[in-house]
Amino acid sequence: MESNITRLNYHGKELVLIGTAHVSKNSVDEVRETIKNEQPDSICIELDQQRYEAINQKDKWSNTDLVQIIKSKRAGFMFVNILLSNYQRKLAEQFGIESGQEMMEGIACAKEYGAELVLADRSIQITFNRIWRGCSLWEKVKVLFSIILSVVDDEEITEEDLENLKSDDMLTAALSEMGSAFKGVKKYLVDERDQYLAYKIKHAPGHKVVAVLGAAHVPGIKEEIFKDQNIAELEVIPPKSNVGKVIGWMIPIILLALIVVTFIASPSSGWEQAKNWILWTGLLAALGTLLAGGHILSVLTAFVAAPITTLHPLLAAGWFAGMTEAHFRKPKVEDFESLPKDLGSIKGLWRNKVTKVLMVVVFANLGSSIGTWLGGLNIIGIFINTFS
Repeated sequence: MESNITRLNYHGKELVLIGTAHVSKNSVDEVRETIKNEQPDSICIELDQQRYEAINQKDKWSNTDLVQIIKSKRAGFMFVNILLSNYQRKLAEQFGIESGQEMMEGIACAKEYGAELVLADRSIQITFNRIWRGCSLWEKVKVLFSIILSVVDDEEITEEDLENLKSDDMLTAALSEMGSAFKGVKKYLVDERDQYLAYKIKHAPGHKVVAVLGAAHVPGIKEEIFKDQNIAELEVIPPKSNVGKVIGWMIPIILLALIVVTFIASPSSGWEQAKNWILWTGLLAALGTLLAGGHILSVLTAFVAAPITTLHPLLAAGWFAGMTEAHFRKPKVEDFESLPKDLGSIKGLWRNKVTKVLMVVVFANLGSSIGTWLGGLNIIGIFINTFS
């Protein structure tokens, strides 16, 4: 077990890092035994406030206001978070433990031994936002595809595999592979959090600190402990670039201008542009909603909203379709409670009202985005033909 423990001395403060696998029974036992033996002044755990509350308030999901989630533009974030949690839950079930039980053990030990509990991780929402703002479109697509595939991945791994994954050689290889495939994601998901965790650990109260961490973070934290970190900079969500904002407004303005100019020259061609815009954006948004299993009124809402929202960068058809879905098929407590079971299959993903509402938002927005490009190309084509 000692092989999973790293001991560091930072200006006279003893730091004990426990590298764990989040779904390993061995890791849970190791956390308790190490804390019992070390009797630390502080226990740092790899959780932020939001995930800490999720662990301690099991029924919090049932009080989630999906309409408010949609209004605050967090539907996509919540959908991805649910899928990620599901993958970890499946592994945990395989080994007969609760996902994140080693963190719960750290929390319990802090209370039992009177140690200061330190939530050492950065807000998951900040991390996801930094990933989303900082990664290329291709990386975003690859990540989302990988996450969705995890829902139906039935591959099993053994406890021995988990223990091997905690070894330095395996971790180095895995992180190197991740860096090659998802360079931007690794920067925000692993490297920056290594810096954040290192800062929190070395500034934890007392002379002896035990940190319960995912093994993947230990190599980076060992390096970062003796460096200076700008914690405020790591908590900033990068603003959208001004170029993106300008483009977001310029595209609809240009398209509307093309329709107006075309209409003046040839009313029939102008009407055709407008009609095709409505059909491309509306039908594809409606199709996305339909594919998500949306209510017929949600489908209709997507169709009506898309031609308008696609011309306004601050609006999205999926928000309106999602709120309609949440109104007519309001998730019940049992839908939240059955999330773990339903996420185990594609059928369950579409059956559960919680994921269905979120998928309506995501799929409707995806459909309207595709419709925007196709409809825009159609407008340009008719404009060229009119004046050629």
